[in-house]
Amino acid sequence: MKRMSSMSYREQVIAFVDAFNVDDLDQVMSFFADDAEYITYDGQHCRGKAEIRAAFAAQFAGRFGQLRFIRDKLIVDETTQQAAVSWRCEHGLASGLPAAPLRWLQRSLAVVMGQKPYWEGVDLFRFRDGLLVGKYTYAQTRLPLFRHGE
Repeated sequence: MKRMSSMSYREQVIAFVDAFNVDDLDQVMSFFADDAEYITYDGQHCRGKAEIRAAFAAQFAGRFGQLRFIRDKLIVDETTQQAAVSWRCEHGLASGLPAAPLRWLQRSLAVVMGQKPYWEGVDLFRFRDGLLVGKYTYAQTRLPLFRHGE
């Protein structure tokens, strides 16, 4: 793979999504600047590589099953160092969850979301000097999000 600084922003976004899809957290983190920020789909604000890595840890450990992001549209502005990618996240529930809860969850999601659970969203990216300084995720699901303590 090319060094980040020699890749176009389009190439970086594609490589970033590809790293997600092979569950390579170290590779994903290599795209971020030390002072980067990440806002998760549910509004959690993470600042700096340590907080961002912690936010991704459960996902990359397979605790939610297998998540695969299928890129749809990719818009890049090399001049302003920004990009947006829309995606469809397919949720493979066969791995990462205990057997009994998995069967219940699969049946429930099949009823609510159709036979193959997925959701759609968009990530906005901001770059500086070849590194990712902002990743902002917005997702659309058929199930509402819940926040505790608010």
